[in-house]
Amino acid sequence: MSLKSRLVRAASIYTFGILISRILGVGREIAIAYFLGTSAAADAFFVAFRLPNLWRRLFAEGSLAIVFVPVFTEHLLKSKKEAIKLARIVITLLGVILLGLSFLGVIFAPLLINLIAPGFSDFPTKFSLAVNLTRIMFPYVFFICLTALFIAILNSLGYFAAPAFCYAFLNISMILSLFVAHILGLVPVYCLAIGVIVGGILQLGLQLPFLYKEGFSFKPLWQKHPALKRIFTLMGPAVVGAAVYQLSIFINTILASFLPEGSISYLYYADRLVQFPLALFAFSFGTASLPTLSAQAVKNDLESFKNTLCFGFQTVFFFILPASIGLIVLGNSIITILLERGAFSPASTKATMQALFFYAIGLPFFSALRLLTTAFYAFQDTKTPVKISVICLFLNAILGLILMRPLKHAGLALTTSIVSGLNVFILLYFLRKKIKPLFSIDFWLALGKTTLAALGMGIILWQIKSIIIKPSLILISGIPLGIVTFFLLASMLGCNEMAIIKEKLLRRGRL
Repeated sequence: MSLKSRLVRAASIYTFGILISRILGVGREIAIAYFLGTSAAADAFFVAFRLPNLWRRLFAEGSLAIVFVPVFTEHLLKSKKEAIKLARIVITLLGVILLGLSFLGVIFAPLLINLIAPGFSDFPTKFSLAVNLTRIMFPYVFFICLTALFIAILNSLGYFAAPAFCYAFLNISMILSLFVAHILGLVPVYCLAIGVIVGGILQLGLQLPFLYKEGFSFKPLWQKHPALKRIFTLMGPAVVGAAVYQLSIFINTILASFLPEGSISYLYYADRLVQFPLALFAFSFGTASLPTLSAQAVKNDLESFKNTLCFGFQTVFFFILPASIGLIVLGNSIITILLERGAFSPASTKATMQALFFYAIGLPFFSALRLLTTAFYAFQDTKTPVKISVICLFLNAILGLILMRPLKHAGLALTTSIVSGLNVFILLYFLRKKIKPLFSIDFWLALGKTTLAALGMGIILWQIKSIIIKPSLILISGIPLGIVTFFLLASMLGCNEMAIIKEKLLRRGRL
C-alpha cells in the first residue's frame, strides 16, 4: 500500500470514528440545550467543564502527546522493546502528576472560577454552582490525559480504530446522565457532571486491551531514561504554546462573562458546530500523519515530508472549504433543527448564528493551524509555534476588546478567525525556512478548483434557502443536493481528490 493510501486509510478510520462521536456529540448538545438551554446553569457547566479540558490540552493533546510521538517514533524505528519501556516510564510519571493536579483542582476550585469567569462573582448562585461542578468534574483530567497519551502510543503503533471510537463514550455517558436525571427527578446539571467522570473512565478502559496486546505492562515503572530529558525539554515550550492557545479561548470567556447572559453559551454552541468538520478532517489527518511526518523528519527526507504535508493540506481543504460555506449558508437552519427546543429559544438561535458565521469564515485557518503545528512538532521544534502564539495572544486580547463593543459575542468569534489567519501565515513563513517552498503550482491549481466547486455548491444552497422557508425542508433538500453539486463540480473540474474517492469506492465494491 502506497504512503498516500496508508494515510488516507488511517485518516478515514479516524474520520469515521470521530463522525460517530460527533453525531453523538450533536445528540449531547441537543440534550444539554433542551434541559439547560442558555441558562445560568448552562453557563456554569460550560465554564467548569473547560477546566479539565484545559489541562487535557496542556498536558496531553496540547503538549505531551504530540511531543511524545516524534520521540517515541524515533525509538520505535530502532527497537520496539525500548520504545515500550520509554512509554511505561512516561505513563508512570504522568499518572502521579495527574493525581496531584486533580487534588489541587478540587481544593482550589473557587480560585479557578474567579480566574476564568470573574463576571460570575456578581452572581453568587451561579458562582457557587460553577465551583461545585468543577469539584465534581476536575478528576476527569486524570482519565482523559492518560487516555490521550495512550492514543498517541497506539497511533504510533498503527492502531487508529480504538483511539478514534473512544471519543464516543464521553458523549454516550453525558446523554444518558441527563435522561437518568429526568427519569429520577434529579438536578440535570449535577448528573451531567457525574456523566463526564464516567465517560472518562470508559475512554481510558477502551485503550487498555490494545496496549496489553502490544506487550505493555501496567505495573508502574520508575526508571531514568535518556529520552525523558529531551521529552521534557521539548514539552516546556509545547506547554507554553498550548497554554497560549487556551488562554486565547479563556480571554474570550472572560470577556464574554461581562456581556449579557447567554453570551458564553452562544460561543460554545457555535464553536461545537465548527468543531464537527474540523475534527472530522483536520484533526483526523493531522493525527494520522504525525507518525509518518515524524519518521520522515528523523530520516531527514524533506522531499517526502513536503509531499506528505501538501497532500494533507490538499485533502483537508477539499472537505473543509465546502463545509465552511455550508455552515455559513445553512447555519441558521442547522441551529434551529438541532438546538431550538425546550429552553433554547429563537433568540438563542439568532445569537448563536451570529457567532457561527464568523467562526465558519475562520474554519480553513483553524484547519491549517492543526496541520502546520503537526509539521513543526514532527521536526521536534516546539519553540517557533510558541513565539508566534504569544504574539497572537496579545493581538487576540486587543482585537477582542475592540470588536466586542460593536459586535458583542460575535466580535469575539470574528477575533478568533482573524488571529488564526495571521497565525497561519506567520507559521508558513518560518516553515518555508526549514523545507523551502511548500506549495507548488499544482497545489494552488487544486485549491482553486476546490474553491470553485465549493462556491458553486454555495450558490445552489443559497437558492434553495431563498425558495424554501421551513428549516427542516431546507436541510433535507439542501444537504444532499449540496453534496451532489460539490462532487459533481469537483469531478468536472478534475479535482485529484475525486480519483482517490473513486478508488476507495471501487476497492470496497470489489470486496
